[in-house]
Amino acid sequence: MRIIVLGSAAGGGFPQWNCACRNCIACRRGDHGFLPRTQSSLAVTANGRDFLLLNASPDLRAQIAATPAIQARADAGTRDSPIAAVLVTNADVDHIGGLLTLRERQPFTLYATDMVGRVIASNSIFGVLSDVVARRTLPLDTPTAISGPAGPIGLTVEAFPVPGKVALFLEQGTPDVGARSGNTIGLRIADENGRSFYYIPGCAAVDAPLAERIAGARLVFFDGTLFTDDEMIAQGLSEKTGRRMGHIPIAGAGGSLEAFARLGVERRVYVHMNNSNPVLDPASDERHSVERAGWEVGHDGLEIDL
Repeated sequence: MRIIVLGSAAGGGFPQWNCACRNCIACRRGDHGFLPRTQSSLAVTANGRDFLLLNASPDLRAQIAATPAIQARADAGTRDSPIAAVLVTNADVDHIGGLLTLRERQPFTLYATDMVGRVIASNSIFGVLSDVVARRTLPLDTPTAISGPAGPIGLTVEAFPVPGKVALFLEQGTPDVGARSGNTIGLRIADENGRSFYYIPGCAAVDAPLAERIAGARLVFFDGTLFTDDEMIAQGLSEKTGRRMGHIPIAGAGGSLEAFARLGVERRVYVHMNNSNPVLDPASDERHSVERAGWEVGHDGLEIDL
C-alpha cells in the first residue's frame, strides 16, 4: 500500500494568503526549512493504478500537478484519471472544496457519511459533478470495500466518529464541540494483505473509545492543527481556542503528545498544521519537542509504503 501526502496544512494552506505571522513571512522569504504546504489530503493505492483520495482540498489541482502518480496517463485515452474514488471526513471547506476541481465529467466514486453527504447534496454548486460521479453513503463502524468506476480497488475503509463539531459554515449559535455526532470521522484504511493505517485529520480530543481503537497501530496520521490551545489568540490571529475550533492541541494537559504517549503507536505523523503552528519551524523548540516524542511533522510529497 502506497500513501502520498498531497497536502499537510490546515485551512488556508501555508503560507496563508492574507497572513503576515512569523511563520508565513519566513516561508515567503524562503528561510531554511520553512516548506510551503497545501491543504490537507492524502492519496492511497493498493495496486499502484487506482487511487483513493482522502479529502478533496481546494488546492487539489495544484496537488495533482505536483504528483505524477495521480495525473492523467498518456496511454489511456484523451480523458483519464487514476483517481478512482474520493472520501471526505467532514464538510469543512478545506476537505470538500476540491470536489469542484473534479467537475470535468470524469467518473469516480464519492464517499461520505450520510450527514456529510446530505450537506454536499443540499448545495447546488456540487451539481457540477454531474451524474457520472457515483455517490455512496459511508456507514460508520462497518468495513466498506472501496470501488471506482471499474470496480473494487483493493482497499477497505472503516469510518468511525471522533470528537469534533459541524463545519464552520454550518454553525448556528454555539456548536456542540467534542460531540461524537458523526460530523467528523476518523478512518482505518486497509489493503487485502491486512496492512492498515489510520487517518484522523480533525479531532477535538483523544477520548477513551478513540484511544482504545488506535492503540498499537502501525501508522497514524493525526490532527496537528495547533501546538497550544490558545496559540491563535496569543498571536492575535483569532479569538478562538483550538478546542473551540474542534482541534485538540499538540501540547499541554489532554493534548495529543500526552494522549499518544501511552498508546504504543509505531509511527505518528502530524498533518493539518495551521500556519501559526511553531512546529513548522524546523529550528523551534516546539518542533524538537515533538520529534523527541517520536512524532514526524508531515509535509507535502511525503510517501510511505506499508
